[in-house]
Amino acid sequence: MYCRSVRILVATTGVLPAGPVADFCKMLIGDRREVTVMTVVRVPRSFLESLDDNVRRSFLDDTPDSSASAEEKAARYLEERGQRAVDPICAALAAVDIDADVRFVEGDDPAEAIIQTADAIDADLVILGATRRLFTEEAWKSVSARVMVNSKLPVLLVPGSRIEDTQEMPIIEL
Repeated sequence: MYCRSVRILVATTGVLPAGPVADFCKMLIGDRREVTVMTVVRVPRSFLESLDDNVRRSFLDDTPDSSASAEEKAARYLEERGQRAVDPICAALAAVDIDADVRFVEGDDPAEAIIQTADAIDADLVILGATRRLFTEEAWKSVSARVMVNSKLPVLLVPGSRIEDTQEMPIIEL
């Protein structure tokens, strides 16, 4: 029996429960041993330009560089924030023998950046976190709801460790 490999995009801000996401990916990817993991980061360029590098140091690099250009500062910021967001998912994927193709995307509209990245990698499925109850009016303004509405792909929403508006802990069973 032929099993088609599914190309998956996991979009995270760092709140997705890593273990369940890795387990979902393992069940869905077929023969493919790679998943694309991304995060969208809003880079505050004007703020970064005003910082003195001796005051703000990257946790990725302990050496201050007072000659860093605005673009270099923005790139470092994007990498730092991006790495923090994707590390838990990447570690969980590695634990189930799945490689992660990591992408840090700069943008002001996370939903649009996720949809564009899914198109760019020719994804078959997008996995996102859901931190709000879906059947409230406010939830339809969320990034995950906007991706569901505007994407032509199937979207799998995985509840985070805590649902924002009720402070309930969701039960995740596989």
